[in-house]
Amino acid sequence: MTHHVSSMLETYPKDLGDIDQQKLAECIEACFECAQTCTACADACLAEDMVAQLSTCIRKNLDCADICATTGNVLSRQTGNNAEVTRAVLEACRAACKACGDECAQHAGEHEHCRVCAEACRRCEQACANLISSLN
Repeated sequence: MTHHVSSMLETYPKDLGDIDQQKLAECIEACFECAQTCTACADACLAEDMVAQLSTCIRKNLDCADICATTGNVLSRQTGNNAEVTRAVLEACRAACKACGDECAQHAGEHEHCRVCAEACRRCEQACANLISSLN
């Protein structure tokens, strides 16, 4: 996916400014991957026999999926400068990924889908942190 994300950024008709395009592309990719992974993990949790014990995990999965998808969409739009909102959405995404990753990690020993999801959350959390640190 990074190839298409990077290609779209490279073909943007205006100057993208000082933003680190590699970190931006990595963050967009990580956000959309995490959104899909969290959605799938929530669904897998719903299929488990012990679904009631996974209600917090499901909630954090769904919240994280929505926030990651929104972040990926916001980061994909480059027309105009909206630095305050970009930074805020990145911070929210990082926080959602941390919360979901921590929750899924608690279930990772028993549920493989939670292990996979925790990894995706950690990757996205780090990609958000990397992009935040590169912003002016």
